[in-house]
Amino acid sequence: MTYTKINVAILIWVVIITTIDIFYFNFLQGKRKMLNQAITTKLNEQINLEFFSSNTYLQMSAWCSNKGYEGAAAFFLRHADEEMEHMQKLFDYVSETGGLPLLGKIEAPRTEYATLREVLEVAFEHEKHVTAKINELVEVTFANKDYSTFNFLQWYVAEQHEEETLFGSVIDKFDILGNDGKAIYLIDKELLTLE
Repeated sequence: MTYTKINVAILIWVVIITTIDIFYFNFLQGKRKMLNQAITTKLNEQINLEFFSSNTYLQMSAWCSNKGYEGAAAFFLRHADEEMEHMQKLFDYVSETGGLPLLGKIEAPRTEYATLREVLEVAFEHEKHVTAKINELVEVTFANKDYSTFNFLQWYVAEQHEEETLFGSVIDKFDILGNDGKAIYLIDKELLTLE
């Protein structure tokens, strides 16, 4: 009799473990399906663009520092850190929703500029490019009726509005003050205080 009770106990244990395994496997499969492949691909592209943005701003910071623009160097260093935060936020989202974040090859950023104004103009154009990519991503989520990701991306939409406004306002200062040494000095000093 003891032998039968042990067999029954083992059988019940196997059924319980199998049920838990099946439930867990199905849960994970469902989790992996939270994002469709088109959206996962676009999110991974954005992860890599944010990573490239961070590298670009870090390189711009190095150029500014090398040329003695301490305010601009600090400004771009802060923005490099901010872009890494953007990348990490996307990375975490893809992971949390069952996708696999993929880091691709990141192109080396440009290293030479003629003037501080050129650095800022290139950064402004880059922010416009990032905005366009965010908007494409938002369109894909809406078309696929992925309202959760659509909602998640609204923070990026607002952030890009702020970024374009900020970089545009710095370019406007060059238009107002000019490109002489005194103007560049004042703009560089202001960049030290800008977020």
